[in-house]
Amino acid sequence: METEPTPPRWLKPLNKVMVAGQRAGLGMGGLDVLTLPGRRSGKPRRTPLSVMTHEGERYVLGGFPNADWVRNARAADGLGTLSRGRKHERVRLMELSAEQARPFLRLFPIEVPTGVPIMKDAGLVAEGTPDEYEALAGRCAVFRIDPA
Repeated sequence: METEPTPPRWLKPLNKVMVAGQRAGLGMGGLDVLTLPGRRSGKPRRTPLSVMTHEGERYVLGGFPNADWVRNARAADGLGTLSRGRKHERVRLMELSAEQARPFLRLFPIEVPTGVPIMKDAGLVAEGTPDEYEALAGRCAVFRIDPA
C-alpha cells in the first residue's frame, strides 16, 4: 500500500514564520494567509497560500492530499478570511470537481512556480510539468475563492 505524500519537514516552521510576518503587516513574498476555524477546536488556523488569478477568478491549490487546511475548509463550508499584509477579506472557498480543476492545475506550475519545489520535495510531481499537475486532479483539492 502506497503512503500519501507529506509536506517537507521544514514547511510547518516556515509557514509559522510567514504567518507571523503577515500578521506584522509585512508582505510575505506574494503569499496570502487563509484563516479558517479548526474542524475540531474551532480555533482560528492560519495557512500561507499562493493564490493564482486566472480570467478574473482566484484559485488556490491544496498542495497535499488531505491537507489540514483543506479538511478545515470543507468542515467550515469554505468560509474563512484571506489576508495580505493588513488587508483582510471574508471569502468562501468553492471546491472544484476534478474535471473543473484540470485547466487550473495545468496553469499552476507556470503561474506559481514557487510552489513547484515543495510539490517536488513531497514526491507529488517529479519535474513540475503541466501534465504532472493535471494528473493531480481529484487527488489534490482546488478551490475557487469567492467573496463571502
